[in-house]
Amino acid sequence: MRFIFHYPETGGVDGDVLDAGPLGEVAAAAERSGFGGFSFSEHPAPGARWLGAGGHQTLDPFVALGYAAALTERIRLITYLSVAPYRNPMLLAKAAATLDKLSGGRAILGIGTGYLKGEFHALGVDFDERNTLFDEALDVLPLHWKGEPFSYTGKHFSARDVQARPVPVQQPIPIWIGGNSALSRRRVARAAHGWIPMSGGAELSTTARTPELGSIAELANKISEVRSAAETAGRADHIDLVYSYSHQGLTGPGADPGAHREAFAELARAGVDWIVVSTRSGVHETLDPDATFDFLTAFGATYID
Repeated sequence: MRFIFHYPETGGVDGDVLDAGPLGEVAAAAERSGFGGFSFSEHPAPGARWLGAGGHQTLDPFVALGYAAALTERIRLITYLSVAPYRNPMLLAKAAATLDKLSGGRAILGIGTGYLKGEFHALGVDFDERNTLFDEALDVLPLHWKGEPFSYTGKHFSARDVQARPVPVQQPIPIWIGGNSALSRRRVARAAHGWIPMSGGAELSTTARTPELGSIAELANKISEVRSAAETAGRADHIDLVYSYSHQGLTGPGADPGAHREAFAELARAGVDWIVVSTRSGVHETLDPDATFDFLTAFGATYID
């Protein structure tokens, strides 16, 4: 089992996005503590109403991860998630390739279709076209990353005999797709290297416009189906399963490490490869850099071999 530390996100509009601690120092501490990945989400124009109801701010993930890359050596750098329809796929591919090149092959591109209508509107992107936009990005990304001339004709994006560099270190950069729908799972089986289901329960699933994930047993069945579908499609590479573990009390007074270890073991038996943890504050909570570093040290010592 490998663990990802998601840089804590500031809820609401109070405080600064970096209140959880200096980005570079937090990334380096996560690496020292044994985390295998470091991640950021993406919300370039979140609505005030959504923020007031529990939404969160975030840094630009590619800029932030590029900064973290310079101060770390081994940890994987993950967009969790970048909203693919927000960007022209050539720009998305270029950002990911640049991050991968500068980090020595440590980028993982987690992408989703997005769900905030107001944010789509603010960015001038048609919300109703998000699935078509997403699928076109899936087509374009690996073509762009090969570094060879290619042409592509889609509904929203067309290119004739273009050639882009740098060529990323990884061929291709791993793509992880978020979402609980059958469509998301089909996309993973066809064209991705990992699946990121949303594990936040019914309320979060409603907000994010995706079906509720269900029990661990149901998750295990879905993981098996995705991997079998990938094999049927002729793919031999492993499909990673990435699970967000949002329970409180992982470290500190009152923590029950045995219970969490058993929960991690149950997820591993279900087929989970990566577990995402964080110390995100709620809307009215305050982030504390000292608490972030204490959490990283304690989590690594308690749960990471």
